[in-house]
Amino acid sequence: MKSCVVPVLAIACLAALGLLATSCRSGSSLAAGKGLAAKPGASFVLTGTRGLTKVAQLTGAESINHTDKYNLYGADLGSMFNADGKTFLVFGDSFGKRSPGQTGGGGADWRSNTLAFTSDSNPSDGLTFDGMITDASGGAKELLPSRKVDNDEMTVIPTHGIAVRNTYYLYYMSVKHWGAPGKWEAGYAGVAKSTDGGHTWSDMSDVRWPGDSNFIQVAPYQVDTGDGGSDIYFWAVPAGRFGGVKLMKVDERRIEDLSQYRYFAGTGKDGAPVWSPDLAKAVTVIDDTVGELSVIWNPYLERWIMMYLKEGTGIVMREGLTPWGPWNEAITVVNKNDYPGLYAPFLNPKYMENGGKTVYFTMSLWDPYNVFWMKADLEKR
Repeated sequence: MKSCVVPVLAIACLAALGLLATSCRSGSSLAAGKGLAAKPGASFVLTGTRGLTKVAQLTGAESINHTDKYNLYGADLGSMFNADGKTFLVFGDSFGKRSPGQTGGGGADWRSNTLAFTSDSNPSDGLTFDGMITDASGGAKELLPSRKVDNDEMTVIPTHGIAVRNTYYLYYMSVKHWGAPGKWEAGYAGVAKSTDGGHTWSDMSDVRWPGDSNFIQVAPYQVDTGDGGSDIYFWAVPAGRFGGVKLMKVDERRIEDLSQYRYFAGTGKDGAPVWSPDLAKAVTVIDDTVGELSVIWNPYLERWIMMYLKEGTGIVMREGLTPWGPWNEAITVVNKNDYPGLYAPFLNPKYMENGGKTVYFTMSLWDPYNVFWMKADLEKR
């Protein structure tokens, strides 16, 4: 929970390693030149994980945050972004009071999305929320409205957020229809922005991706360009949990211009990445059945790490030498048999210990339909 000592030590250690560059953009981003070129002869170093621990329950009446005081008894997801000295946790379909023993989404006062924030920099015993974005009644507020009409727009689910200078952005998917487990249809993917600290949001209707594209659910990460700006890389999957990962990027200064997004189209003869303005030329960087995903740079491995739900297996992790790969084979971190109904593992570069050896992440459980705080130690050769 909260600490006055840990943030100073953590920032000092990271600064000494030269791994993170702080800025007013999102609290941290990868230093220029890091992670974009594999060293000659580089090989994978991640061999597994150990010490998996459920640290705390973050949402619900029984959680450390007692979110029932915000009329939030059930919620899922919990992707994170950092801004203005805080970490924001973005939840999907959120509900008020629920029937005893109820499993999965459902309940009173359905909101398609809600947002909590915390200044807690000590992850070892859970994340204590400073508060949530609320409405006039004091309940957790729906940020992005949805029609809540099946086969039209059933809900609007933020898949990840990011802050650029003084503006927050939420990338979201408009879900048209929930299908069989792990399958759903999207009308489109879009972006909303807030210029008042997340209290109100406006939809950017000219920044959208088609519902049948591979860019419906995204995991962003900023990499400094060395000129005072950054490129934002987005690893992306289609609607559902059975597609592979493709990659796009955009200059942070052009984030609101869809025409400035560039799609990874493979590598040239020299091994350098080829970026195309044509979405149709995007190639797959990870061929797997990928559910909700997140990607960060890990200083312990000196590698990118990606976590996602692999249906039929559980929560897995991959190590990448560059954003476009190569990526190693998936390593199971959380077995589905140990945590039935698990999904949505979200990492945050702010929440690591022991130089990145220990990573923390959010994870949702369908029963009791709430978000939990997890940790695991990485092992390397």
